[in-house]
Amino acid sequence: MNLFTHFQGRIADLIEELIAAGELPQGLDVSRITVEPPRDASHGDITTNAAMVLAKPAQKNPRDIAALLAAKAESLDGVTGVEIAGPGFLNMRLADGFWHARLRDILDVGVAYGDSAVGQGQKVNVEYVSANPTGPMHVGHARGAVFGDALAGLLEKAGFDVTREYYINDAGAQVDVLARSLHLRYREALGDDIGEIPEGLYPGEYLIGAGKALAERDGGKWKDMDEAEWLSEVRDFAIDAMMAMIKDDLHALGVDHAVFTSERELVQSGKVDEALDFLKGEDLIYEGVLEPPKGKLPDDWEEREQTLFKATGFGDDVDRPVMKSDGSWTYFATDMAYHLDKYRRGFSEMIDVWGADHGGYVKRMQAAIKALTGGEGALDVKLCQMVSLLENGEPVKMSKRAGTFVTLRDVVDKVGKDVVRFIMLTRKNDAGLDFDFTKVTEQSKDNPVFYVQYAHARVNSVMRMAQEEFGDELGAGQVGDDAVHGANLGRLTDGNELSLVKLLCQWPRIVESAAIQHEPHRIAFFLGDVAAEFHGLWNKGKDDKSLRFIRADDPELTFARLAMCRGVANVVASGLKVFGVTPVEEMR
Repeated sequence: MNLFTHFQGRIADLIEELIAAGELPQGLDVSRITVEPPRDASHGDITTNAAMVLAKPAQKNPRDIAALLAAKAESLDGVTGVEIAGPGFLNMRLADGFWHARLRDILDVGVAYGDSAVGQGQKVNVEYVSANPTGPMHVGHARGAVFGDALAGLLEKAGFDVTREYYINDAGAQVDVLARSLHLRYREALGDDIGEIPEGLYPGEYLIGAGKALAERDGGKWKDMDEAEWLSEVRDFAIDAMMAMIKDDLHALGVDHAVFTSERELVQSGKVDEALDFLKGEDLIYEGVLEPPKGKLPDDWEEREQTLFKATGFGDDVDRPVMKSDGSWTYFATDMAYHLDKYRRGFSEMIDVWGADHGGYVKRMQAAIKALTGGEGALDVKLCQMVSLLENGEPVKMSKRAGTFVTLRDVVDKVGKDVVRFIMLTRKNDAGLDFDFTKVTEQSKDNPVFYVQYAHARVNSVMRMAQEEFGDELGAGQVGDDAVHGANLGRLTDGNELSLVKLLCQWPRIVESAAIQHEPHRIAFFLGDVAAEFHGLWNKGKDDKSLRFIRADDPELTFARLAMCRGVANVVASGLKVFGVTPVEEMR
């Protein structure tokens, strides 16, 4: 239950009653009315902007509208007090019993708490990673992979029908370079002394194994042939080998795509021609000359006629070329065809996760999708900033296996997938991120993944201690779940305890807002808040014995507090599941 959506509906009902009574005019739009937690907890439990939103269309003073609403809101179930604040905010306080009932919901539903139907089964395509299949992925790819996968998980929890997709960029010149690099390693496997890797080819050791595999499969078949004879076959073998490595590395990170789409197959199937023919039919393709880029001197610019897409008609800054001087399609043309293909597969809602260096590409792709879908398709591009890899504050050296960078697999193998996934989500995607091997593995409150995992582990520790203290009184279920679920939650009366319960009850709202805004980092922030509140309450018990979770002299109060602890574990586990992170039972 999203209690804020619940009360938003109740406020809308009260407005309808006031309209029916003639105290407010007909035709008021209530879609912009919000109900949310107040910034200052001392102002109440929930607040609404209803009076300010309605003031102008109703032609009334907002505080007068607030007074009308306040008189009716006092009778709402669970509401114990209503106050008008500032220009017309309506602040409401909710009964302790209301919060106890919400904690019962958390206990009953478990990890599924926060599941939402807000997505209404809408199909969404999330395309992420999509690295060129020319070698292992680096740590920067890890961020896009984790972000895209967590966003997909978040959208699924919010009720969307999500497809995870990987676009294989296997149609450009880079895969020909890959084929030549592999052919060199193939010759090496057959005994040739290849010397230094020529400049322009891929030098990483990752191609040694693929070269041996090609030699084992085909022997010396391709060794002395002209490039024109072996290029296509070796290229196919190289792409397959690289994609197998990429899929394996992604799987180690907990990322498994449902769909892999090949750029080369898209071109060969004629879908690029089909997309451009459609645009020509709409008079959106023309032959013309672009203005020189800003800041260029006239003698730096060569005017030439190009085949252009009228991108400016759909929000872009300039029209965009769709054909190269050699007559082949530009990357932009193939990308247009790819997104049209996604749209025709039923995805009007598309999310692409790109590196920050592709920021200048966003407007043109969004313009293309508007043109190709008649405005019915929508593309949200999420740009992921770079990751700085450190060891105790010092930059980490490059990987010999990759040749030029630290691989994703190096990082996963060193600290584990759960640490990588969580840390990559502790900053908004468009903000830079430092990944320090020392800090992400230390056991301190300054390490967010440890702090959150420790909250889950501490709950299990409390349950084990309670089992030892009360024995059979806690029931036969796992760490006393039977007794915990049957606890008298009315015993939870301390303000600190209720504050923690109220925070847990925000989880459904966090899920929905983060999903709608495509911002999974909000989950990491929320889990950090839950962990801090829980650990803080634990620490208060050290100084004040009355606040301790386990009270040998009061089993009923103990069971109620164990229920609260179990609620913490359920919400933490629910959030970690969105992230693809396994909650730990105990810290080692």
